Amino acid sequence: MLKRLKYHILVFFAVIGPGFITAMVDNDAGGIFTYSQAGARYGYLPLWTLAPITVLLVVTQEMCSRMGAVTGKGLSDLIREEFGLRTTFFMMALLVAANLTNVMANFAGVASSLELFHISRYISVPLAAAGVWLLIVKGTYERVEKIFLIATVLYVCYIISGVLVKPDWKSAAIYSVKPVLMLDPGYITMLIGMVGTSVAPWMQFYLQAAVVEKGISAKDYTESRIEVIVGCIAMSVIAFFIIVACAGAIHSVHPRDINDAAEAALGLKPFGQYAYLLFCAGLFNASLFAACVQPLSTSYTVCEGLGFESGVNRRFSEAPIFYWLFTLLIVVGGGVVLIPEFPLVKMILLSQVINGALLPFVLIYMIRLVNKDRLMKKWKNSTFYNVVSWVSVVVMIGLTVALVVFSVRDLISG
Repeated sequence: MLKRLKYHILVFFAVIGPGFITAMVDNDAGGIFTYSQAGARYGYLPLWTLAPITVLLVVTQEMCSRMGAVTGKGLSDLIREEFGLRTTFFMMALLVAANLTNVMANFAGVASSLELFHISRYISVPLAAAGVWLLIVKGTYERVEKIFLIATVLYVCYIISGVLVKPDWKSAAIYSVKPVLMLDPGYITMLIGMVGTSVAPWMQFYLQAAVVEKGISAKDYTESRIEVIVGCIAMSVIAFFIIVACAGAIHSVHPRDINDAAEAALGLKPFGQYAYLLFCAGLFNASLFAACVQPLSTSYTVCEGLGFESGVNRRFSEAPIFYWLFTLLIVVGGGVVLIPEFPLVKMILLSQVINGALLPFVLIYMIRLVNKDRLMKKWKNSTFYNVVSWVSVVVMIGLTVALVVFSVRDLISG
């Protein structure tokens, strides 16, 4: 009994990495801005969404982890093999467009967090981009993963900031379990954005690719599944405290939209220097962390889908397309942030909504793949997983259609 328990603990620590990192990096600059905006504008009302979002995140992440462990192939690789190159190409094009805006958002997070300490973005962004490039291009998967795991620990800054603000914990508890629905385009946009930033399409591709590159197999499935679930819960806890902090510090004083995540940090300043500094530190860490993972995810996805060599363990000469695409995303994502008067905030919000609108289509392919007898055998989806997945597809499509209808109605009436 003790030997078996010891074995499972050792295997868990051996496989930890892909699921936990993928879930935690989901709280990137765009995610922090989206959650901060939700708390600043709507207070504690959006907290109820975190419960269904967590369930959806667990289901989608676990499906990808399982597919990677059982098939030994990435998600885009499977889509290409099962549904053809044309479908894969259009999926890759949409993901690259959405992910590029996410990379821009993260370099903007680096810039705005350090500008609060009077460090120019013309210094911070190029240095951050160079650091990200060197880490991935010159590192190995094992070394990169260790650094990523260290970065996940720093997300505790948001929990401490939320506590220091001293929010209304009773309201937070009530609205965590009390659904609030409003037929308002702004509220619906926020809901789609929260789902889009919490269960982003890029995450599914990155997680499955990372599981494959780490060499996790079906026999490690139980421990890998636990790791995925722990990561998803940790992500939602961080999101909870970001919303609570902004609801207590900004909405309770003056409900409003915010321009970026740095403004959310400034909103915490009256509640103490530590709350402000910790929020800033968390923003910088999350932005730099995601600026590594998201372009890496895009490179994995595109190269797997189109049949090119990929992987951090390969040299530049062995996977040139993989590394050149990664480099291009870093250069363009960082370069755009340096353009004066670029409407970055609008692009950040748009990218999260695009993620939410794209998610149902990614889920449809995932559900079809994970239920194929030939691919998954005894590891196919359970009825519960299929119900949650298909309900999520229907709800997200419905929310997106509702958003379009309300927006067109307001445009006509205005």
